[in-house]
Amino acid sequence: MRQNKDERLRSDARHNRERILEVALAELTHSADVPLSSIAKKAGVGQGTFYRNFPSREALVLEVYRYEVQQVSDAASQLLETRPPDQALREWMDRLAQYAMAKAGLADAMRKATSSRGSLAGLGHGPVTSAVALLLRANEEAGTIRPGVTPDDFVLAIAGLWQIDPHGDWRPRAGWLMDLVMDGLRAGAPGR
Repeated sequence: MRQNKDERLRSDARHNRERILEVALAELTHSADVPLSSIAKKAGVGQGTFYRNFPSREALVLEVYRYEVQQVSDAASQLLETRPPDQALREWMDRLAQYAMAKAGLADAMRKATSSRGSLAGLGHGPVTSAVALLLRANEEAGTIRPGVTPDDFVLAIAGLWQIDPHGDWRPRAGWLMDLVMDGLRAGAPGR
């Protein structure tokens, strides 16, 4: 079945937007002051397409942040479809660590983008909290973690993640920290 012209245009526009966001994440992580024209060029889109999607630096930075939060949140249900709950939770924790390091790398860009509008904290709390709740519920039902752990408990337990230097060799340190948290969640689990 052939796509009609409108469907192709929508598909192309969606692809362009996603490509801009991917390139922007990488570029803004390296430098908060990267020229927008450089992002457009590396994404393979013209200036008109770029500015139609993101009329300002602030709009781009905020959307990169929202996009990353949504990717992390969506990963929870995707992992639960293909893995046992405890393995899904632990793999999701690795994805969260990657997000935390990207977010840390974007800190300067986010500070500049929000200096006149306040904090970004509320943009990610809802989707991430929902993902944590989904994973905790699946694990509690499977008996793989101690009962009664709330999303707030989980976030407090992993708070050290945001203290790790994103510019160093963060992966081993983050993995070790997430293993410790996972061991703590498993302690007292009814199924152990």
